[in-house]
Amino acid sequence: MTGPSPSRRAAQAIDALRHGWPLKIGDAPLLLPVETAPGLEGASPLALISAARAATLKLVNQREAADPHAPVLIRAAEPLDLTAARPIADPALDLAAPLKGPFRAEPLSWVAEAEAAMELALLAGILPAFLVAPEPVREAVTLSVDDTAALRDTRALQIATRAHLPLAAHDETEIVAFRSPDDLREHVAVVVGQQTADRTPLVRLHSECLTGDILGSLKCDCGPQLDAALAAMAEEADRGGWGVLLYLRQEGRGIGLINKLRAYRLQDQGFDTIEANQRLGLPEEARDFPVAARMLDLLGVRGIRLLTNNPAKVAAFEAAGVTVSERVRHALPANPHNTRYLATKRDRAGHLFDE
Repeated sequence: MTGPSPSRRAAQAIDALRHGWPLKIGDAPLLLPVETAPGLEGASPLALISAARAATLKLVNQREAADPHAPVLIRAAEPLDLTAARPIADPALDLAAPLKGPFRAEPLSWVAEAEAAMELALLAGILPAFLVAPEPVREAVTLSVDDTAALRDTRALQIATRAHLPLAAHDETEIVAFRSPDDLREHVAVVVGQQTADRTPLVRLHSECLTGDILGSLKCDCGPQLDAALAAMAEEADRGGWGVLLYLRQEGRGIGLINKLRAYRLQDQGFDTIEANQRLGLPEEARDFPVAARMLDLLGVRGIRLLTNNPAKVAAFEAAGVTVSERVRHALPANPHNTRYLATKRDRAGHLFDE
């Protein structure tokens, strides 16, 4: 495939999905995103959804998938237009549109292309659902399966600028902004105290949370965790050490703001935070730890003391090449609105709060 670079083609594909334009990935059929394309015409009896969403639709002959985000090809009895496909894609509409189907799972011969489509939908922040080979045929953005690998290559991420930024927690702080040419998200790191090779820094990875960090949401513990992390780093700096807060623009642990709010709506219907993500067809954990590792590498940080209650986060950093010399406890009191959320993190995600 000639023309634009792989990373540019992948970036164009994400932009296309946000606009509701179809994709042509390798030799796979044309894929039209269900969520963002309602302004277009299109109908097909075939749809691509996640395994977790297929399970909620109670498809016959559907094997339990090890990965709830894995793609599943389904066939409806009649062609689906975008209006009919939307309740299939969005579990938040299940109560309003309980009768769907019948559907059956079809063999999927283009698994790699389907997996790439699911990954691109996640990065675009849209529901992972597509009409397959819809009529009428429209011009599509084309790319190959290999192009999506360029999005996982962190070498393009560089320091864009840095500046002194006194904070309420500590006035000896520096903010460092990172940017990649093919990614609109601009991550930042806050260095608290004086960076020195003699002391291993206290590090916290914090995913952007508009509702918690800015609005003071009580549904999660993100805002208090952010404040407590900066306070802990300030204490570390006052004792001659230093800290690094990695603030990643990965809302909702990587599923995006809109999908996070959809998950909240499902939680109001009685599902826990993990079940809500699965019903949306989204992974429980979608944070990009290699990006965080790249940020540390650009800052000259090789080893860290990680501020977290989540052993899986330690393993993810180590898998990305970062040496974690210590896991530092970071537990905060619950409130009446996030008790179940924290219990789910403890009981189902393995977070350690009772040390």
